[in-house]
Amino acid sequence: MKLLLCYFSIFLVFLTASASVKAQNTPAPIKLVQIILTANHPDWNYKLNEEAIIKISVLKYGSPVKNVEIEYQYGPEQLNPEKKGTLKLANGIGEINIGTTNTPGFRQLKVQTNIDGYIYKNEINVGFAPFEIKPTVNLPKDFYAFWEKAKAENKKIPMDAVITHKPELSTATVDVYLVRLQNYKLGQYFYGYLSKPKDDKKHPVLFNPPGAGVKKIVPITAYAEKGFISFTTEIHGVSPEINDTDFENMREKLKDYWAIDLDNKDNYYYKKVYLDGVRAIDFLTSLPEFDQKNVVVTGGSQGGALTIVAAGIDKRVNYIASFYPALSDNTGYLNNRSAGWPFMFSDKHQNNTPEKIKTMEYYDVVNFARKTTVPGFYSTGYNDNTCSPTSTLSAFNSVTASKEIVITPISGHWRFGETDDTSIKWLQEKCGIE
Repeated sequence: MKLLLCYFSIFLVFLTASASVKAQNTPAPIKLVQIILTANHPDWNYKLNEEAIIKISVLKYGSPVKNVEIEYQYGPEQLNPEKKGTLKLANGIGEINIGTTNTPGFRQLKVQTNIDGYIYKNEINVGFAPFEIKPTVNLPKDFYAFWEKAKAENKKIPMDAVITHKPELSTATVDVYLVRLQNYKLGQYFYGYLSKPKDDKKHPVLFNPPGAGVKKIVPITAYAEKGFISFTTEIHGVSPEINDTDFENMREKLKDYWAIDLDNKDNYYYKKVYLDGVRAIDFLTSLPEFDQKNVVVTGGSQGGALTIVAAGIDKRVNYIASFYPALSDNTGYLNNRSAGWPFMFSDKHQNNTPEKIKTMEYYDVVNFARKTTVPGFYSTGYNDNTCSPTSTLSAFNSVTASKEIVITPISGHWRFGETDDTSIKWLQEKCGIE
């Protein structure tokens, strides 16, 4: 008994020490040294052939670092730099002229410095006539016919919905359900969490497709709290209740899912994914609580792409809010400019065969943007290296329907809460939610 108490005491000391160490080593919310890059145009936008001047401030404790040397490089966004060099900042502040361009697009400056053995970095992307950027991807003549045929064939597959109430995931105001839907082929399913307000009223429905990757979805009740019946899905047939071993095996198998059957437009992986969106809307509009008039879609990155796809492929959609859509203007790298995730035709992947390029024309988000006829809210940042602003604006500029965009140039592949709130309020107003 004494030995047991001794071990227990040692265990408590260990836990206390671990908690103490953890508390003492909380990660700093800011960097010790900051490199601040400031464009000489506050909106980071320039005219063609206008030179962009970037102010550089290297700060420690918020004050300029004297006699600091920086390394820099600049050139077209995400392409090989036009110039590299070093610059000594006597008072920690200086500027670099990163040049200009005579074609719409972006230029990028990357800066780093070594202080006391630590490397600090920052970068900035500025736009030149960004709303004049045109896509590089071709629109197949049979694009519309291809997707109409795909939808007609998919409609023959029974939805076979399995809906399971999840009281442990529900809140005082929102009921959460795990949903399994059959789609694309008999015996093939995908999953989503349905969130419904607990008020027995009719509501607009909201489809929330996922970002990229293979991961377990979690319920999102925020949209229901704002007056929507929302459906947050995954795309791979991964139940959120799958055991960890099977999940890891599936994730390894699908790590490059975006490339599966890229040389065959009829079997390409994203065909099933895009049709999942149609099936999700089938499900939402079948619910008795649906208000019978308002169908909205919103998402970011891959979810932003699937948002635009849904609007282009399904005329039941009324309004969309798309953030930095992936899969946009994928042929950019074949035309000496950046493209967005998954960078399929960059030098890294070596996918630029005629068959793969042709297949992608049927799946590029730009071509769905060209077919979008509903009002849309869009948003992106200029420092996004995952879904480049060149690629996302290629999609945005291709939309001829009513549209508005919020650009927060400083943001990367993320968005500010203020922008998120603006998008939700926009959707609420469009749907008549007070």
